[in-house]
Amino acid sequence: METTQTQPDSPMHAEPQKEHQWLQKLVGEWTYETEVKMESGQPTENPTGTETVRSVGGLWFLAEGQGEMPGGGAATTLMTLGYDPQKQRYVGTWIGSMMTYLWVYEGELDANETVLTLNSDGPSMTGDEKMAKYRDVIEFKSDDYRVMTSHMLGDDGQWHHFMTAHYRRK
Repeated sequence: METTQTQPDSPMHAEPQKEHQWLQKLVGEWTYETEVKMESGQPTENPTGTETVRSVGGLWFLAEGQGEMPGGGAATTLMTLGYDPQKQRYVGTWIGSMMTYLWVYEGELDANETVLTLNSDGPSMTGDEKMAKYRDVIEFKSDDYRVMTSHMLGDDGQWHHFMTAHYRRK
């Protein structure tokens, strides 16, 4: 029986690159507290939870969150992140137990390599069944503290900030 060896440069044998190593900083156990402002005139809510991030072969990173939802109730979320050398972009997905939509991310790291900006399209939060553009920004303040802010592009052409999550390593 003949065996075929995978060549190091084949698509079936990818090695982590510098961009993948940046994502490695996410690996670990985290707690989070969010500040959510869904509608003007409504009070800010502060759901909390935990997140476990693990590496899948040093190329992909899986973040599983368990926590509270704004307005009450429990939520489970899953985020995948990786880097696509062909696109030269960070890529990923996000799903949550509270919705049926699969969010698909594409983004880039800033020049200082501290801020990852991820863009996505998804259902508008206005309830009118339109789609909207979203931007999630992950910024490492230190090795054990990161902040994610979420924005939606409004009909006025402006980015509207609606959520900030503070993650602290356990």
